[in-house]
Amino acid sequence: MSQSSTPRHSRNTRHRLLTGTGALVALVALGACTGGGGTSGSKDTGAKKPAAAGSSPAAAGGKTAGGKTTQKPSEPKKDGKKAAMRGSGTFQVGSDLQPGTYRTTGNKGLGCYWERAKDASGEVESIIANDNVTGTSYVTIEAGDKLFKSNGCNDWETVDPKAVSDAPKTEAAGDGGMFKVGFDLAPGTYKSSGPAEGSAGCYWERAKNAAHDIDSIAANDNPTGPAVVTVSAQDGYFKTTGCATWKKS
Repeated sequence: MSQSSTPRHSRNTRHRLLTGTGALVALVALGACTGGGGTSGSKDTGAKKPAAAGSSPAAAGGKTAGGKTTQKPSEPKKDGKKAAMRGSGTFQVGSDLQPGTYRTTGNKGLGCYWERAKDASGEVESIIANDNVTGTSYVTIEAGDKLFKSNGCNDWETVDPKAVSDAPKTEAAGDGGMFKVGFDLAPGTYKSSGPAEGSAGCYWERAKNAAHDIDSIAANDNPTGPAVVTVSAQDGYFKTTGCATWKKS
């Protein structure tokens, strides 16, 4: 798929556009509510512009031949686990990888871009969901997806979406990406001083799941000062970019 696709915008949403220089926040005013009642928070749209990653698929381990990128077989990670797929490449769902939830960790500076696509046209309309990642990202690839694209990311591993921990953390790095509630992060009320020094802006999101579509978002915000958010035990994930450290109060 082209790395120059234009981000999609949805009506009645708050749109977060990530670029290679950081998190550029474009706010779209909320319109009239649909259905019955109000909203508990503004929502983020699906497609985002790919970061101008410095590493190409070839640099990340694949090699280009005749205009096509080929991937080396997955290699064991340092912790002994075998990666489910390499961090750069385009994979067909059902043959190259199976539907499920995957995680990449340790990504730096928005150099990681991933995309779920409904076809191989390479057009913006084919994008189901995408993101530019700092830190950790979880993504659930569904049976109806056709392709999963990853560029400049650390290798992906499979995870159990129902996994829990006996001692989830009560502190989250403000630029750490996604934290699985009940596994990486304990439910509760968290405080941050707001945008981290030198960041382009602070963004947080409570997500129901890792599909990354509009309906996944329970609430989100772009605080310009001190921030407080209650992460529910019913939330699937808490996402944070460009913020100072979150601490449970």
